[in-house]
Amino acid sequence: GSEASFILQVQQLSKYPVDLYYLVDVSASMMRSLSNLESVGLALSQKMSEVSSNFRLGFGSFVDKTVSPFISVHPERLVNPCSSFEVDCIPPHGFIHVLSLTENVTEFSKVVQQQQISGNIDTPEGGFDAILQATVCQNHIGWRKEAKHLLLMMTDQTSHLALDSKLAGIVVPNDGNCHLRDNVYTKTNSMEHPSLGQLAEKLIENNINVIFAVEGLQFLWYKDLMPLLPGTFAGQLQSGALNLKELVVNAYQKLLSEVKIQVDNPNTGLYINVSAICPDGTRHPGLKGCTNVKANDQVLFNITIGMRECSIPEGEEKYIVIRPIGFNESTLIKVHSICICQHSGSAAETESWFGETSYREPNKCQNGDTSPTSDQGQFFFEKCRAHKGQPVCSGRGTCLCGKCVCQKTKLGLIYGKYCEIDNFSCSYHQGKLCAGNGECVDSECKCFSGWKGESCNCSSSLEFCKTSKLQVCNGRGTCVCGKCQCSDPRSSGPLCESCPTCNFCEKNWNCVQCHLLNNLSQTNVAQCNASCSAQVYYVDHFSECLSQGRYSTTFCFIFIITFITGLVAILIFRQILQWSNNKKSSDSYNLAAMKKEKNYFPTVCSKTVTYRRDKPEDMKIHIKVQEKLIEIHHCNF
Repeated sequence: GSEASFILQVQQLSKYPVDLYYLVDVSASMMRSLSNLESVGLALSQKMSEVSSNFRLGFGSFVDKTVSPFISVHPERLVNPCSSFEVDCIPPHGFIHVLSLTENVTEFSKVVQQQQISGNIDTPEGGFDAILQATVCQNHIGWRKEAKHLLLMMTDQTSHLALDSKLAGIVVPNDGNCHLRDNVYTKTNSMEHPSLGQLAEKLIENNINVIFAVEGLQFLWYKDLMPLLPGTFAGQLQSGALNLKELVVNAYQKLLSEVKIQVDNPNTGLYINVSAICPDGTRHPGLKGCTNVKANDQVLFNITIGMRECSIPEGEEKYIVIRPIGFNESTLIKVHSICICQHSGSAAETESWFGETSYREPNKCQNGDTSPTSDQGQFFFEKCRAHKGQPVCSGRGTCLCGKCVCQKTKLGLIYGKYCEIDNFSCSYHQGKLCAGNGECVDSECKCFSGWKGESCNCSSSLEFCKTSKLQVCNGRGTCVCGKCQCSDPRSSGPLCESCPTCNFCEKNWNCVQCHLLNNLSQTNVAQCNASCSAQVYYVDHFSECLSQGRYSTTFCFIFIITFITGLVAILIFRQILQWSNNKKSSDSYNLAAMKKEKNYFPTVCSKTVTYRRDKPEDMKIHIKVQEKLIEIHHCNF
């Protein structure tokens, strides 16, 4: 439960030595970019001198695994994959290391000029295979410890991932080791592509920053992988690599301006909390780190290490490694643990040591055997159980001399005689304990004023349901948990404000009552007719429709005529539709009968039926079709 904290300082320098290794896709679609690459070397070297004190270049090429279905395995295609186009290409390969890192730009340009294209038949390439080898083969590539390591991968397609290798029957996982012999990757056809997690681990371990320079919209695929591959950058490369120089410089400056760390903690019993303090004073919890960091600016990381359980044996050391991504330095933390309280003192000191679960029988405890296997120890352990058979101290504390000492946890406070109570085991709402509107007491939410419910997520205030006129739910509903529940089925909306028919009915309700009441005086009837006669007409029977005056008679007459006319039109349309359907049915029947007569009956006896009696008999069959008699003689059945 105890913790240790310290500050880790990370500072970027103004001008680092830089090692830049070109890893180029030499499939046929990259021909134009490859031809322009030789002129980029010198220009890039001159541009990088502005941000680096020492710049070196290297070169390697890749295509794909040389097995089907990734390439054509025809013998002629294995030698020259471009033979069908009458073009000379070099054989396909997984990865070839061509030039180690050097300051000689002329040599780099010469090597690039000598490169030839190759080819494969599927769309993705074997780029991640090549990246892993260029990362772990430190001596072959010539990576310097004091330099920033940049690996520039140029391609125009996506890369194969780990499980793609099974298409070729390759099932051996990548071991993450260097397999270069005479600068050629020898395990390309026997080991799978690396997984993203394995690739990220190797990049961080060897302090490699990868720049994906990708033609076309495929760079978005690599951009989506950046959160999974720390210390990487993806940029869109123009056709022919025209913007390669600017892309590399911008990527390098962006990578320098980001300071993040990676924590390697193989110990499950330890937890690590990290909080970054950026130069501008802002704080970022977790491994997010800082951005827009300038040269010589310091980034502080507040690191706290604590123990969940006593998983480290007494006297042993455990290690935690903290690596600033892209840096060649790392911090090694040695962890020692003390899991048994070394306390001996007076009764008063012992009482204060245990706090709420104070122990008042020190002499008896000190003289007795408290090991779990002894009778005295079992006696003490039983006193630390709330009920027989339950865990000691509810599984959340340590039993010392029959008293529970509760654990400390980052979640909150554990207390009680048997450590059975805490202030964090209450209901959560939207990720917040007691919805943030209450306190957790005795494992139950005690809501603040104005809130209620098991999770304190229900507002008891009517303020959320009031309109601008301070009316609750517009008088058409009730306020439940700060939201209006409309009681009028005609209304809707957050405040029951939408009710298209409400105003009309309420406005004319007095007129309806006025005309329905039969015991009105003559004066009231006159007033009712004067104010509502043009709006409401009440009729007891349909027969009275003709006695309501000239307007009522006209209306009734028009209604009757319209109804009769519509009914007659429907009957006429129904008769026409029925006659049309009957005609179509008759025509189709006649046509089918004619086809049957023409195609079927002449072939009735063209072949002998397989079933026959021992003594075939002559039979005479008369078939009548369309008033015609067809006679068929001497058919054997």
